[in-house]
This record gives sequence, C-alpha cells and structure tokens, in this order.
Amino acid sequence: MYVAAPGFASLGPTELILILLVLLLLFGGKKLPEMARGTGRALRIFKSETKGIMDDDDDEATTAAKARGELPAGGATAAPPPTSTDYTSPQSVPPTHTEK
Repeated sequence: MYVAAPGFASLGPTELILILLVLLLLFGGKKLPEMARGTGRALRIFKSETKGIMDDDDDEATTAAKARGELPAGGATAAPPPTSTDYTSPQSVPPTHTEK
C-alpha cells in the first residue's frame, strides 16, 4: 500500500500540469502574470522587512551590551591589535642556485 508523504513531495509532473491548467482556466492568461508579479513584490517586501527587524534586534543587542559595559563605547567589537614589537626580523635566505 502506498502512503503519500505530506506536502508537495507526493505531487508528480502530471498533477502539477493539471493544477496549472486549472489555474489558467480560473484566472485566465492575462491575470496569471499580474498575480505572479504581485506575489514577487510581496515576497521582496517581506524579505526586506524581516531583514530590517533582524538588523534592529542586532542594534538593540549591541546597545544593551554597551550599557552593561561589555563593549567599548566606540562600537568596536574586536580587541585592538597587539602593539608589542617582540619579534626578530626574518633572516635573509641565500639563493639555492646561482646563475652562470
């Protein structure tokens, strides 16, 4: 006995073609591109709004960390590079071959 998986995984190419034909009959050839365009705009707006909300959350977390003293006031999140000069200069390496 065949048990269909939940969601669109159980739809084959025949079913998809039938669905598209029914949509074409219901809405007509002129309405479908307009509907697709409107859906694309709505998805673009939704994506930008969710990104804006996430950015706002990051800004609030940074502001709260500054208030608690966990971040420097300048907003830098990484530690400054070390200023120590405890290194030796590299030794020059003699050439491995000479030109004749």
